[in-house]
Amino acid sequence: MQYGTTMTTAAILMTLVVAAPLAAGAADEKAQTTTQEAKTMASDSWLTSKTKISLFADERVKMTQISVDTAKGVVHLRGKVDSAEAKSAAGDVAQGVEGVKSVKNDLQVVTPAARQAVDANDKDIAKAVETRFGKDSQLKKVDVRTDAGVVTLTGQVATIGASAKASEMARGVPGVKSVKNQLAFAK
Repeated sequence: MQYGTTMTTAAILMTLVVAAPLAAGAADEKAQTTTQEAKTMASDSWLTSKTKISLFADERVKMTQISVDTAKGVVHLRGKVDSAEAKSAAGDVAQGVEGVKSVKNDLQVVTPAARQAVDANDKDIAKAVETRFGKDSQLKKVDVRTDAGVVTLTGQVATIGASAKASEMARGVPGVKSVKNQLAFAK
């Protein structure tokens, strides 16, 4: 029996010696992934700030009507501008910022004369969508933004079914031209 126990103990020790570096490697990989995610978030925040400053400094673009978000180096422009030229200029300015991988330009062209009516209508649409979502426990925390009748949904939901339901409910609101569903699924 002594010989069998010694062999079993040796086998267990050998397994631990071999497995330890593998476990340490997995921990290192997780640490590297977490560090990379933190760097990406910091980098995205920096790109957002640099883009906002660049847009504010450019006379062709009225920055007050533009919101800027960045994810993984992709700058997303939303809001309203006075002309197609201003929209194009905003995209060019954002693309010219060092470190920007690409630009998603969702700016809406709304003439100053039509802006007041569009802004009022957008607020009514967003409020109507939020009211509908408030009645559904799965959708209460969904963020709603409306630009020229285009509803953008952000935040987290539990399932793909809840995401689809949110899109369907938003489309049913009078005045909604389209829905951009950017909802993430909770893990």
